[in-house]
Amino acid sequence: MVERTEFLRQRSRAVLKQFWGYDAFRPLQEDIILSVLENRDTLALLPTGGGKSICFQVPALVKGGLCIVISPLIALMKDQVEHLRARGIKAGAIYSGMRVSEIQSMVDNVLFDPEYRFLYVSPERLQTESFKANFERMPVSMIAVDEAHCISQWGYDFRPPYLEIAQIRKVFPQVPVLALTATATPEVVKDIQFRLEFKTENVFQKSFKRSNLTYFVVNEEDKNSRMLRIMNRYPGSGIVYVRNRKKTAETAEFLRNNGISADYYHAGLEPRERDRKQQSWMKGETRVMVSTNAFGMGIDKPDVRFVVHIDLPDTLEAYFQEAGRAGRDEQPAVAILLYDNYDVAQLKRNFTFTFPTLDRVREVYRELCQFFHIENGTGQNKVFPFSMEEHARNVNMNATQYFNALKLLNNIGVILVSEHLREKSQLQFRLNGDQLLKYQKEKPEYEPIITLILRSYTGVFTQFTDIDEQLLATRLGTTEQSVVEQLKQLRSEKILSYQPQSHIPLLVFLKDRIDEKYLYFDKKIYDFRKEKAEERLAAVENYVKTDNVCRSQLLLQYFGEWTSTPCGECDVCRRNQIHRVRNKDFELISNEIKALRQQGKTGKEILSELSKKHEEPQIVEVMRWLADRETL
Repeated sequence: MVERTEFLRQRSRAVLKQFWGYDAFRPLQEDIILSVLENRDTLALLPTGGGKSICFQVPALVKGGLCIVISPLIALMKDQVEHLRARGIKAGAIYSGMRVSEIQSMVDNVLFDPEYRFLYVSPERLQTESFKANFERMPVSMIAVDEAHCISQWGYDFRPPYLEIAQIRKVFPQVPVLALTATATPEVVKDIQFRLEFKTENVFQKSFKRSNLTYFVVNEEDKNSRMLRIMNRYPGSGIVYVRNRKKTAETAEFLRNNGISADYYHAGLEPRERDRKQQSWMKGETRVMVSTNAFGMGIDKPDVRFVVHIDLPDTLEAYFQEAGRAGRDEQPAVAILLYDNYDVAQLKRNFTFTFPTLDRVREVYRELCQFFHIENGTGQNKVFPFSMEEHARNVNMNATQYFNALKLLNNIGVILVSEHLREKSQLQFRLNGDQLLKYQKEKPEYEPIITLILRSYTGVFTQFTDIDEQLLATRLGTTEQSVVEQLKQLRSEKILSYQPQSHIPLLVFLKDRIDEKYLYFDKKIYDFRKEKAEERLAAVENYVKTDNVCRSQLLLQYFGEWTSTPCGECDVCRRNQIHRVRNKDFELISNEIKALRQQGKTGKEILSELSKKHEEPQIVEVMRWLADRETL
């Protein structure tokens, strides 16, 4: 047994070196990997930026066969597939909203190409009969469940399709499951293992504590001015999170007008624009990105020095993930939450829209079916371009209420709304090489574009491949529109399958239409979810209003860590330290500091001078307090 464990350890390290170039794993990664390789069901709790993907990608490559990765985040799935392919590892994805031809092509790849190692699947696909039938034929060696908290009704992001995972496990009962999440309370940790039918409880948990990340909460009426002071004080790149899309543009403009290099980002932007903005920020050309919570998933920029929230988050789970995007390089960073009393009231007001009445939800379903001409008993897997704003107006609901009505319909498995399902254009040749060569001789006008595609992209005969029409146009010396027209013509002649870039949100009917009065909502579950949401709202309010417990301790306690010590750096800890100084001789030290400053003394000189008669930590705390208030 010891020899086998050592063999697996060395094999894992070799795979890590071969494909990722690292000599060693991060803390806990290797333990998780060995647990999976020993065929044990495993739950891994690693904070944002903790390297979760390595934990299933390495053992999957060691095991061989196919790893099924279940994830609700389509953009993240696509990003990981691209990264794996760039390393020479065959991987693909299937998610709701893909065309039948795309899905079948991917299924054929994993069934008939033994080199395929990863198939990413959205949870909704697990429920389809076609997936279940093909799943039984796949050479599955392990199942990875990303964002595993989504399986728990105790959690903040429950998604009913995750419950289907326990059913597909029965097809391969000996295959281990690795569940991964960055945020889970103790009750969610137990529920994940129960729902996934772990044979025995088996949890690897890295402490949620981020020693290099300091949390601040500031009650501030003039948030813009405070935000500027933060950026002037903390050099380097950062993220500012706001609640709505309009505010992203307004805040970025304010920052630019005040000399800060800033841009904005939200899910409503066209894919190319989002990618351009993101790359500019990643490269450091843009210093600050102002965004909704759409920004950050799967983005690994290590040198983010500050994350500022100027609107209250809905949950501490969401806040912890977003704040945790700062300081991934283990260097000092800050997470600062600015709020005023109106924000707390607004958060409570928004909550009233989070659980619309079930009659209103049925009304939303009826309007969707009528608008898209879906008759009773029809509609399954039909996909339509979708404008949430337009349909919210049709039923006279505000955006928050309408969004949550859609979420409830998604929770009972009747519809799905996905944004930006295809962020790049894709194509796949339908002819083999000999047939294509014959066609080029018959239609020489298409020879240049066909030849260029074959030279520019690999795998175009076996799978849908991302392409860039603008790049092809540049190389051909023509316009992007001309390339698009040629590709559409080749598609009409059945030479290739071509899916142009799409950035319009899509509505997917997951099941045939039924009369809305027969839609089944479990009232007990509805009330239970509402009660838990109220508790999470109260936790956010408690976090911002508590002024006598270390911020880091408050967050850690929420996630079940009760033995942590005060960080000594957050606003609460600093205030407590100042109070201890103030009780003795705060005024004396502050006056002496100001006098020495007027004499032109530097900070080091002041510290050296005062340390002759005061304790150095006290002097430092008073200087910090004065600096925070810009009196020093």
